[in-house]
Amino acid sequence: MKKLLLISCIVLSACSSAQKQQQAVTNDSASCVQELIKTFSAEEKTNPPRSIYQYTYNNATVYYVPAKCCDFFSDLYDSKCNIIAHPDGGFTGRGDGTAKDFFEKRTNEKLIWRDER
Repeated sequence: MKKLLLISCIVLSACSSAQKQQQAVTNDSASCVQELIKTFSAEEKTNPPRSIYQYTYNNATVYYVPAKCCDFFSDLYDSKCNIIAHPDGGFTGRGDGTAKDFFEKRTNEKLIWRDER
């Protein structure tokens, strides 16, 4: 009985720890996205308007920001808002080649923000 109780405590502790880590990742994501929004809001309005989309890509949460104009790269950020790729745009329209499969593999699209000024 004591062993079962000990095992239950260890499992519950591990689950609690995992939930706290997930919550920290979610808070980091929310914080960095808020910083992106703050930065984009301080810039001149663009046409098309700036926007941020959230996707699942390669089993991770990513944020996609379409290019603000012709011949510019789009940006793909990880969950901590580090740029990990430029999936499209640029002179060729094909991005920088580091996430060639992004448009085929992305799932769970969610519009996070669009500049409505």
